[in-house]
Amino acid sequence: MDINPLETEQIGIKTLEKRLMKSNSEISLKIGLPKEVNNDERRLSLTPGGVSVLTANGHEVFIEKGAGEEANFEDSEFADAGAEITFSVDELYKKSEMIVKVAPPSEEEYELLEPDQTLISALHLGNATEEFMDILIKKNITAIGYEFIQGEDKEFPIVRMMHEITGSMAVQIAAHYLEKNDGGQGIMLGGISGIPPATVVILGAGITAEYAARTALGYGSQVFVMDNDLTRLRHLENALDRRIITATANYQYLSSALQYADVVIGAAMSEGERAPVLVTETMVANMKPGSVIVDTVIDQGGCIATSRATVHSDPIYKKHDVIHYCVPNIPSNVARTATYALNNVIAPYLLSIGDAGGIKQCLWSNTALRNGTYVYKKHLTKKSLAEIFDMPYREIEMLIASQI
Repeated sequence: MDINPLETEQIGIKTLEKRLMKSNSEISLKIGLPKEVNNDERRLSLTPGGVSVLTANGHEVFIEKGAGEEANFEDSEFADAGAEITFSVDELYKKSEMIVKVAPPSEEEYELLEPDQTLISALHLGNATEEFMDILIKKNITAIGYEFIQGEDKEFPIVRMMHEITGSMAVQIAAHYLEKNDGGQGIMLGGISGIPPATVVILGAGITAEYAARTALGYGSQVFVMDNDLTRLRHLENALDRRIITATANYQYLSSALQYADVVIGAAMSEGERAPVLVTETMVANMKPGSVIVDTVIDQGGCIATSRATVHSDPIYKKHDVIHYCVPNIPSNVARTATYALNNVIAPYLLSIGDAGGIKQCLWSNTALRNGTYVYKKHLTKKSLAEIFDMPYREIEMLIASQI
């Protein structure tokens, strides 16, 4: 088959459509795609191609007018795919049994949630509130968080895709802020003949770290990866053909590495929990003036003591003369690519819910969505959330088995 490189963006969804058209849904879902109200959130969970697959399988899709604009998708594309364009967010929430969005609902959207709806979105642990959990519980919302969805293979598919984008973007961002115009040292990430390259220190050895390391190596940087999981460090060393330098993330090694770092990428995290703080304020104070920190896990609290969340419209601040970039949703800046990535994971899950006859039936058989559920039948179902908010919880398997 001849492939036109200008059309490669479409290949993934075309393959997805061919595979999913065989679905035979038991019920018709009413799926709502509201426009994101957070100015920094430009992604969408479904593309027009994904919508066409869902509507072809008998599902109804409602999308708020203008919801896809920031990812460069026109309303007409969604309408042609079979979606109904709604002109008010109130209408969309009232018509939908299932709300599918990227960012968690804002305070303004809390009241829009209808009793017994299903909400599928990110949770953003670093910003989650007890008030939000209370509302979900009181309204008997079944809430599924992108960052909790985990298949039988132990992979977090949505998290992985967004982490791949985040890791690559983090280095691209750091390269930009190292330039003098933006207050950096005025250096390139990659060295040229006779001049050594920049030093990039990556905290963590997960997916974000791997893609950050690949990108930094592509620039020609010297790359250090630091983590306390030796198995992960070995895996990364082997995957990158030992072109990186690894070390355990203890105080001695961290303090030493950060003194020489031109860029620090914060990517240390624990799935479903707050990110561990590995770097102290003293370590940051000892870094080179004009060096750059990109904390990619700020949505989980950040792994650097001096990190605080910023926004795309005002992404950086300086602390101890070190540039900090701490935008929680880095993939939003490449919204079209990120939307295709989300769609390729979300659309099959929505079809699975329809095939099973509804969300309750689907949770019996679909491990990934069951793992992703954090509120069900008026109970928190994640121990980590219960500990954060000092609230009771029940295992979802018990709730399903007890027919509550």
